[in-house]
Amino acid sequence: MSRLARPATRIAVGSAVLTRRLGARTAAWVARGRRHDLTGWRAALGCWLRLGLVALGLYLLWRVVRAVPNLLWLLSAAWVAGAWRAGRAPAEAPAGPAEVSEEAPSERPDDAPRGDVRAATLEWIWRQIGDRQGVHLRDLLAHAHAHGMLQDLDVAAFRTHLEWWQIPVRARVRVRGLGVTVGIHRDDLEGLASPSPAAVVQDAA
Repeated sequence: MSRLARPATRIAVGSAVLTRRLGARTAAWVARGRRHDLTGWRAALGCWLRLGLVALGLYLLWRVVRAVPNLLWLLSAAWVAGAWRAGRAPAEAPAGPAEVSEEAPSERPDDAPRGDVRAATLEWIWRQIGDRQGVHLRDLLAHAHAHGMLQDLDVAAFRTHLEWWQIPVRARVRVRGLGVTVGIHRDDLEGLASPSPAAVVQDAA
């Protein structure tokens, strides 16, 4: 890998994380405009209003940049700085899911062989799935945070880390009692690893 390839890759990955993060937050903000005390098109008026505000904001930003082109230098610098922070490779993260599982190896992910970390991560995910159809990323991340791990990651960055480990993530996974959101479905893991009987029994108890 050339000297410039590594930072370029980090910025590219970070840009994807930032784009996904901004998109998710914008979508969540627009969705919060829905009125649950109304039905039909009236309930969605708040969403349409917020969507219009987003479009207006983008249009005003475009007009400002057209009027002051040098502003692009400042915006580009801010974006690159944010992408650099968000594009840390999983090996650079302070800790990983492998440390969360009670029976996982004690090594940090950047000290352990990649195969061992991936296997430990998959085992941890199986433990969180238990006897359900899947697990939501927000719940996985909450479990990690409860154990003092991955504190600097949000769901979007966590998803990027999982995909880097070639662990499939679905945009919509239904978990009984918890609704539908981005997560990992057990069917996608069947070909990657099998849950240990002890883990399933422990989580199902």
